Amino acid sequence: MSPSPTALDRLVNPAGLPTLGLELPLDNDWGATRLRAGQAAGKPFGVPDLTRHTELARLADTSGFAGLWVRDVPLYDPEQFGDAGSVFETFTHLGHLAAVTRRAVLGTAAVVLPLRRPLLVAKAAATVDVLSGGRFVLGLASGDRPVEYPLFGEDFHARGELFRQGVKTLRAAWARHADGAGMALPELGLEAGRRLDVLPKPTGPTVPIAVAGHAQQSSEWIARNADASLNYPRPLGALRLKTRQWRELTGDTPKPYLTPMQLDLTRDPATAATPIRLGLRTGSRALVEHLRAMGELGVAHVSFNLRPGDRPVEEVLQELAETVLPHFPSPNTTTGTGTAGVPAP
Repeated sequence: MSPSPTALDRLVNPAGLPTLGLELPLDNDWGATRLRAGQAAGKPFGVPDLTRHTELARLADTSGFAGLWVRDVPLYDPEQFGDAGSVFETFTHLGHLAAVTRRAVLGTAAVVLPLRRPLLVAKAAATVDVLSGGRFVLGLASGDRPVEYPLFGEDFHARGELFRQGVKTLRAAWARHADGAGMALPELGLEAGRRLDVLPKPTGPTVPIAVAGHAQQSSEWIARNADASLNYPRPLGALRLKTRQWRELTGDTPKPYLTPMQLDLTRDPATAATPIRLGLRTGSRALVEHLRAMGELGVAHVSFNLRPGDRPVEEVLQELAETVLPHFPSPNTTTGTGTAGVPAP
């Protein structure tokens, strides 16, 4: 019997075309119209409207998007960053999404590992994996907001070492042990004979880990220790160099290259693609061509952040589903409700 597909397998089209996902919140609060309305109402910048988050997540899932991604922003910082991310606590939100979706892979883009206790992250991640029926990818980052670290009792400049230690702890916590043994974490003074363990165990051998950016690590370390690379978009020339390096580093064990991208999809499908910060303003025709080019360079999955747009999100989702998704089919055709998953209506 062949092994069950992992969550990462569900994001990879064997034909070499990228699959498509969405980054939450499903909102357009950075669009000009929403910005003006928010300013007039005295609403803070970067805090999205979440009243329809369940409805829109279900719509994305049933429309055929391959993945839904949430960000981890521990503290809202209107002074330096002005972006509250997905607002909801990451793993609580993922548990909800596991219950109201059936097919889309759920991922984090990305959990700031040095600010969290790795054993608790291991338990939370395995829980989401089980509740979703193996649909979870744990994206991890080292973090880039210095103000947060002292508030969590950590040293910003030590985050690289904390990240490496954290990944090692995660892998040890998810491992299955024979003969009643437990986790072995010698650096924490824990021997396997003590029989301590983290439950539940993931649905597969491990929870897939995608490392965001460099996370203060070398490219070689990421290629050895991650299951996928999660990198912001680049112009196609720079992307070619980045994906070539990734293929060279992971040649013996190919691993997916994933890219989140901000998208302002215009109503006119013939609008030419022009760059915006970390993404594109484009019509659907040029978007299809750009995604094909990304796939040819080795990008396995692209997730869209719709916040810069000025159109109703539901309208954009419908257009993407009708005009773009058919060009980039997902291999994910199975239902993935886990032991406590609730099928979406």
